[in-house]
Amino acid sequence: MISLPENLLAEVDDVVTLENRNRSEFIREAINSVLHERRKRGIREQMRKGYEEMAQLNLAIARELFLAEEEVQVVYEDSNVECQR
Repeated sequence: MISLPENLLAEVDDVVTLENRNRSEFIREAINSVLHERRKRGIREQMRKGYEEMAQLNLAIARELFLAEEEVQVVYEDSNVECQR
């Protein structure tokens, strides 16, 4: 059994009357909706934490690859100059 304040129960009754439904149906839908939103929030929070945890690693990898790319560019330009001679 669930207890609700009178004003909330009256509001629920107004909605179920307008929508030609019953309280149980309405309460079931409301609970499912709240639980669904909580799951979505939990997933978003896990994703946020994952992105934060990976940020430093991704930055380090990007820096390393940038340096490697610069080295390749220098070698390429040097070999290009030698080929033009």
